[in-house]
Amino acid sequence: MRNPARILVVDDSAENRDILQMRLESHGYEVMTAADGQDGLDKLCETLPDLVLLDVMMPKLDGFEVCRRVKADQNLPFIPIILVTAKADSNDVVAGLEAGSDDYLTKPIDHAALRARVRSMLRIKALHDQVQAQAAELAGWNRELEGRVQAQLAELERTGSLKRFLAPQVVELVVERGDHSILQSHRREIVAMMCDLRGFTGFAETGEPEDVMALLQDYHRAVVPLIFEHEGTLERFMGDGVLVIFNDPMPCPDAAPRAVKLATAMRAAVGELSQAWRRRGHAVGFGVGIAQGYATIGQVGFEGRLEYSAIGMVTNLAARLCNEARDGQIVVSQRVGNAVRDVATLSPLGELTLKGLARPVAALNVEALI
Repeated sequence: MRNPARILVVDDSAENRDILQMRLESHGYEVMTAADGQDGLDKLCETLPDLVLLDVMMPKLDGFEVCRRVKADQNLPFIPIILVTAKADSNDVVAGLEAGSDDYLTKPIDHAALRARVRSMLRIKALHDQVQAQAAELAGWNRELEGRVQAQLAELERTGSLKRFLAPQVVELVVERGDHSILQSHRREIVAMMCDLRGFTGFAETGEPEDVMALLQDYHRAVVPLIFEHEGTLERFMGDGVLVIFNDPMPCPDAAPRAVKLATAMRAAVGELSQAWRRRGHAVGFGVGIAQGYATIGQVGFEGRLEYSAIGMVTNLAARLCNEARDGQIVVSQRVGNAVRDVATLSPLGELTLKGLARPVAALNVEALI
C-alpha cells in the first residue's frame, strides 16, 4: 500500500466531493475524485487506489453496479469500498454488502466515523497486501526450491550413473567441474585390465544358483572397492569377468603401474576368498591380463541405459591375455612390462599365440611388486 494512501471519492455531488476531499487530505491522504459511476470505475481501473468512497445514487452507473464490477474483475487487486449514501434503510445496507462493499457510511457523514472507517479499511488493505506479498514471496521460494530439487535430482541421477563405472573421487571431480563432455566419444591411449575367475564356468554349471550368486557377490565386494581405490574406470561386469581401464576419462601418467598394483591387490584379496571357497568345495582361482594401446571410448546404449565403453584391440588383447593366465597369474603385454619394471618383478612367458590375433604376442607374468 502507498504512503500516503490514495483514496478515490466517487460522488455526483461536487459539494460532497469537496467536503470529503478536504477532510481526507487534512489527515494526510492523497485524494482523487470522480463525478459519476462510470468515471469512478474508469479511474479506479487506471489508478488502482487503496480505498474507494463510493456514492450509491449516481447517473450512468450506480454505486451497487460499480461495486459488483470491481469485485468481479479478477485482474484488479483487492481494493476496499465504503458505500456512502443517504439511504440508511437496512435493505439498502444489505444490498450494498451483497454487491461487494466492505463497509457503509450514511449521509450526513460524521467526521469521526469517516476517519475511523477509513483507517479500519486501510488497515485491512495493508494486511491484505502484506499477506499477498508474503504469498508471492513464498511461491517464489517454492519455485526456487522446486528448481533446486529438480537440479539436485538430475545431478544425483548423473552422479549415480557415473558412480557405476568411475571411482567416487573421480565422480566428485566431474560433478564439481560440471563438465560431462569428457564422457563423449573420443580416442585415447589406455591401459586395459581384464580379470576373471579360473574354473568358474564349471562351477556355475554344476553348482546351485544360490551358491553361484553368493560367490559372485563375495568376489565383487572384494574387488570393486580396490578398483575405485586405485582410481580405475570400471568398464563392465561380465559375470565373473571384470574389465577396468586406466587413463580415461581422467588422465593419469602412471596408468600401467597403477593397473599392475590394482591387479596384485585383487590377486591377494581373491586369494583370501578362494581359501573359504575351497572349504565349501568350490575350486575357483583368479587370473588377470593387462594390455596397453589406443581405443575409442565413450557412452554407448540408449536413453535410460547408458554404459561407458572402450572399443579397440587393446581390450581384446587384455581379454586374450587373461584367458592365458593360470590361477594367480597376472599376464601383461611387453609394452606394459616395459612400463612397470621399476615397480614389479616380471618373468617372461615367451610369445603366446592368442585367438583372433595373426601374430604371437610377447607376454610376461607379474610375480610381485617391488
